[in-house]
Amino acid sequence: MFSPSAAAAEQGILVYGDSLSAGFGIAVSQSWPALLAQRLKTAGSPHTVTNASISGETTAGGRARLAAALARFKPAIVILALGANDGLRGLPPAMMQDNLGSMVALAKQHGARVLLVGMHLPPNYGPKYTREFDAAFRDLARREKIAFLPFLLEPVALDQNAFQADGLHPTAAAQPKLLDHVWKALKPLLA
Repeated sequence: MFSPSAAAAEQGILVYGDSLSAGFGIAVSQSWPALLAQRLKTAGSPHTVTNASISGETTAGGRARLAAALARFKPAIVILALGANDGLRGLPPAMMQDNLGSMVALAKQHGARVLLVGMHLPPNYGPKYTREFDAAFRDLARREKIAFLPFLLEPVALDQNAFQADGLHPTAAAQPKLLDHVWKALKPLLA
């Protein structure tokens, strides 16, 4: 028997990220995942959004808790937006890619489609590290044949006014731009 609650679960979108998706420094209701939920609801979409993002999360932490999140929320789509904290801590890109790859595989095993959201690092991390970091996302998306958004912050990255005082986290005013950016990559998965 097919119940409405099962139907809702099968249309769920799980946003699985770090502070950039958790709404750090702003009201959670102003974060791009909350705005995504509002957009879908306004459009009459059957998709719901669960934001399981945690500030400070690394890919290792995300990997450790993903099975429980998938079992609990049973999403149809997982937006995987982790890796920024790995980069900021200078962790090996190969280890980050391995963690992300395990999460992609687990999401697929649970029948979810995956949108991998990448990140870029500032040049002060050095050209070799930043190249390897960027390639970890791109190569994984290509290998796993999943949807890919190369750089979450692309529409605001060069606008200092789009960031809070820490220079890392987007303001509430920047969130609609992030949503529009994510939306372009997410929309094909909603069909």
